[in-house]
Amino acid sequence: MNSSDPNSPNVVPVPRRNFLLKFSLAVVVFSLLAIGGLALLVNIIERKQEARNPFYRVVELTDDTEDALVWAKNFPLQYDDYRRTVDQIRTRFGGSEALPRTPTDADPRSIVARSLLEEDTRLKTMWAGYAFAIDAREARGHAYMLDDQTFTGRQAVSQPGTCLHCHSSVYVAYRNLGEGDLVKGFEQINRMPFAEARKLVTHPVTCIDCHDPNNLQLRITRPAFMEGMRAFKAGQGVQNYDVNTMATRQEMRSYVCAQCHVEYYFKGEEKRLVYPWANGLKIENMLAYYDQAQHKDWTHAETGAQVLKAQHPEFEMWQQGIHARSGVACADCHMPYKRVGAHKISDHHIRSPLLNVNHACQTCHKWPEQELLDRVHIIQERTHSLRDQAMDALVDLINDIKAAKAKGRPDAELAKARDYQRKAQFYLDFVEAENSTGFHAPQEAARILGESMNFARLGQVSLRELK
Repeated sequence: MNSSDPNSPNVVPVPRRNFLLKFSLAVVVFSLLAIGGLALLVNIIERKQEARNPFYRVVELTDDTEDALVWAKNFPLQYDDYRRTVDQIRTRFGGSEALPRTPTDADPRSIVARSLLEEDTRLKTMWAGYAFAIDAREARGHAYMLDDQTFTGRQAVSQPGTCLHCHSSVYVAYRNLGEGDLVKGFEQINRMPFAEARKLVTHPVTCIDCHDPNNLQLRITRPAFMEGMRAFKAGQGVQNYDVNTMATRQEMRSYVCAQCHVEYYFKGEEKRLVYPWANGLKIENMLAYYDQAQHKDWTHAETGAQVLKAQHPEFEMWQQGIHARSGVACADCHMPYKRVGAHKISDHHIRSPLLNVNHACQTCHKWPEQELLDRVHIIQERTHSLRDQAMDALVDLINDIKAAKAKGRPDAELAKARDYQRKAQFYLDFVEAENSTGFHAPQEAARILGESMNFARLGQVSLRELK
């Protein structure tokens, strides 16, 4: 029998062959789909399990665990981000550029930030007679906060232990010195010379400064902020405000930053750190507070005016802006959430949002990155231009007061011009010291600089009116 005969028992009919081929292919496809589906299911289960366990308790944390390396054993992802605060990347008007320096026994730093005094010598005129006229540099990341305060040239002028409140992880030191009483320890360290108090701390800001080690909740550990908020809320009719029990979680996502990023002064011989918020958080409120307290930071070396040094009022300026009014917290932009595997964590690489636009800005603003950067740069360029004009106006007033003094004008005749210098200088320095170059509240920053220019020109007019 011919083997090619379709009637031969060894030959499979074509329809049947096609069916078997399709069936085999279908089995393979369905097998692959089943394997893929099973792998996906396993992955989902693993991710859900990861999400249910946001961290693994490798070590027990206590209220004395201040070293971030210990916390890192439970929170390696957050610690990896935290370590990156050593980065020195400059934006157009902020951040810092790493400059090499030769270490010495007195100052072992091998890199520093750029000098503000070298960038703009007018600052020396504004701060004449004050420690900032000796050394002032661009702000660096949190990793450097303790070293930069320890080795600044401003230490040539006696500095109090109060500075550690915002430049170190000082919570444990407060508790230990106060024998468990945070406020008593705070008061004792305030009174110490900086060099003596510096021996009590080891780290820059660490996990324990913002998190309760027992439940990881955000918390306030700085007594000056607790007292400042209590005074502010009392002015609004809320008595005995306790920030740790009465603030919302979203508020706490700003308050933990505001513990340090604020305007302040050292009160009295005890150098108690005080946030001047009893009258409110706007610059007029704080100036009125200082005037009522008859406070001055120093007497200006060239004019004799009793002047004020603004610090770093990011919190107060942010309060006047659209983001604060919209319920956006500091952490939403400077520590935005991100995904790492199944974990949703807050980015502890604290930095300018301009270096992290995708997570910090585009979560809410659905425009291209360059468009968002351009918008910010316009705000900052306009603010910086106004700042330059205000600086020129202030320097002109200072020079005019100096000239009047040289002519023998008595103090009584110079009092009005000096008071205008106090106002003009504080308003200008408020924007100068605030690290967003106007972005946190663009219209408020422009208003403050306009007021500064006006005060400076009114001071000049008062001198021209002298007979």
